[in-house]
Amino acid sequence: MAAATNPREFFKASARATADVELRRKLDNATGRHLDHVNHARDEFPPYDDERDAARRIKDDAIARIDELLVELTQNLERHGAKVFFAANAAQARDYIISVAKHNRARRVVKGKSMTTEEIELNQALTREGIDAVETDLGEYIVQLRGERPSHIITPAIHLSKEDIGGLFHQKLGIPYTAEPEKLALAARDRLREIFLAAELGITGVNFAIAETGTLVMIENEGNGRMSNTLPETFIAVMGLEKVIPKLSDLSHFLEILARTATGQKLTTYTNFISGPRRPGELDGPREMHVVILDNGRSAMLADPVLREALCCIRCGACLNVCPVYRQIGGHAYNSPYPGPIGSIVSPALIGSSAAFLPFASTLCGACKEICPVKIDIPRILLHLRWKANTGRRALAWPGAAARARRGARRFARLARHPRTIRLVARLAALFLRPFAHDGFLRRMPPPFGGWTRYRDFPLPKPRRAHKSGG
Repeated sequence: MAAATNPREFFKASARATADVELRRKLDNATGRHLDHVNHARDEFPPYDDERDAARRIKDDAIARIDELLVELTQNLERHGAKVFFAANAAQARDYIISVAKHNRARRVVKGKSMTTEEIELNQALTREGIDAVETDLGEYIVQLRGERPSHIITPAIHLSKEDIGGLFHQKLGIPYTAEPEKLALAARDRLREIFLAAELGITGVNFAIAETGTLVMIENEGNGRMSNTLPETFIAVMGLEKVIPKLSDLSHFLEILARTATGQKLTTYTNFISGPRRPGELDGPREMHVVILDNGRSAMLADPVLREALCCIRCGACLNVCPVYRQIGGHAYNSPYPGPIGSIVSPALIGSSAAFLPFASTLCGACKEICPVKIDIPRILLHLRWKANTGRRALAWPGAAARARRGARRFARLARHPRTIRLVARLAALFLRPFAHDGFLRRMPPPFGGWTRYRDFPLPKPRRAHKSGG
């Protein structure tokens, strides 16, 4: 699967993004609006922090006994008529989905929003097999038309303005240029309705999977997910194994915090409960339903006592909105399905060593921890992954100036463990620089210490004057 190739490419992409003033303006406006809505929604719901605590307890419990919950979920789904497939990696998940499509002779696929299918690069695999896959979430549809990866977990086209989208629709859909959001949404709806009615296969992600009842929960705002899992004759749900929760009564806690933290809504527009294919006598729903449960590195995360906390993530995207790094460079610089702080900790596990440098793309300011609806200590995990990257068998290969800076930082870190040595070095430096000082300030230095320089505000101790005794 696609990966954040190496630090050099990340630095180049970050430099291009930070130099793009228009991109930074769009990111700042969009993330700022997100945060305003989130703060308002949280303030008017006093039990918010209590719900966060409850949701975190449920996720911790689910992760601690995830094996038995997955067995229970599978048994209940199969009892309802669904077929369940466990995929150890992305390749197995892709192969199974393609085999289902071929078995049902599906040539047209509609997809609801799913970061897990982005993770396994499903669209590219379907295209290689001659199967036309269309993203039906408006943001995902826009970036698909542009041939791009989503830039945000919740808002895929966050890096685009309405003028950008108007030009894109004029070019790709052949409509007259307009920058009015209502007209653009209507144009996309008209085009997608035709695709929905002609599709033989629907694919969506899963927000939560309830083991007790064998129910998949999918949360959305546009209705495209509901049409993707009811109109086609065959439906496939793709989920990471961490999406399982124990009981139906647990779901309310997540519904209270997910929308409020992700978009600032009290509740998302559509909350879909899917238990299986249509039963005899039912008029809608798929004739055949499959559930793909993906590992792809999640078991390795589970085995790490620090990293396993990241499996609590409910993919709200809020940590991206507050991250000072993401807000400067956007999501594409990460070159990963999961950008931002949460992406920096899950990408190395889900993608591999090629993303091992992403935990260093953080200021460790802690804003992500404060906003996380399930209280994931992201800075702690980032430090843990940095430690693993620096102490592993294969040290990261940092380019040029970054490598020199890191070597210098390591030397200083070793020196900083000995305060007496630091004080001695400082005194020696002051004695060495004293001949170049005047009135307590360093004005110039000879080569090889940077050449003759102009004024430098580097205060030094004033030299003591000899005391002249009288007589």
